[in-house]
Amino acid sequence: MVSVQHIQRQPALILDKAPATAPGLPQRRIPPAADDPPRMASRAAPPSGPDVKPAPLTVDAAEVEALFDSIPDVLFFIKDREGRYTHVNATMLRRLGLRSRREIIGRRAIELYPGGLGVTYGLQDQQVLDGAVIDNLLELQLFPDQEPGWCLTCKRPLLVDGQVAGLVGISRDLASREGLEADYASLREALVHMNRHYADNIRIQDLLAITGFSESKLERTFQKVFQLAPLQLLSRIRIQAAMHRLHGPGSIAGIAQACGFSDQSAFTRRFVALVGMTPGEYRRLRTA
Repeated sequence: MVSVQHIQRQPALILDKAPATAPGLPQRRIPPAADDPPRMASRAAPPSGPDVKPAPLTVDAAEVEALFDSIPDVLFFIKDREGRYTHVNATMLRRLGLRSRREIIGRRAIELYPGGLGVTYGLQDQQVLDGAVIDNLLELQLFPDQEPGWCLTCKRPLLVDGQVAGLVGISRDLASREGLEADYASLREALVHMNRHYADNIRIQDLLAITGFSESKLERTFQKVFQLAPLQLLSRIRIQAAMHRLHGPGSIAGIAQACGFSDQSAFTRRFVALVGMTPGEYRRLRTA
């Protein structure tokens, strides 16, 4: 810890001029009278108040990277205008099983993550580089054992002189969020069931039977952990499964049915609401 000593300043001394009739005599140092206001150099106070905007600061990205190294359950990254990593924290190294940042810097997500995950992250990046903001998106991430786990991801464009120069993002591990470990554990079996059987007609009653919760407690716990209701989370799981299937040759109607949607139009509406484009547009971006 850096210690800063504050030294109390003594009252300023006023230098009195020596009399002209006594050249060479030392000048007398006379302390100011009690009612004599101190003579200080005038300095204008900086403007302040709710309507005054602070001057912009230049932040060293390496310092931010080092700060996030101390938060093991949060993945942090910065990417350039081409979607290439420029800064990552130690959590990303651990999740990818890598030893050095040099194995990541300059590469894109599609070069580091397997199959559909890399493609999905790349398409997200393009949306953000086009000016979109991704806030608390529930998605799958790789963990140190190379198994997928649920995270909340945020991405924002980085602006330089009003122009998008890159993006910055974080991804928070839901299982490690402070104070939510027990709640997450209580939902783990329900999540496993939803991931394995998303194509089926999963009902709230099925989740109640798995967790042993009342319906109100189930809703509260899902909202607390995932910030989504149970059926909203199920819809996201189905859309993510469809995004992976769209990397292959299957028809969109067939993919909709395989992912638990009653018809293609319902699937398309939900896909647009969550992804921001139609399934066909997503597939064309992937193959472009």
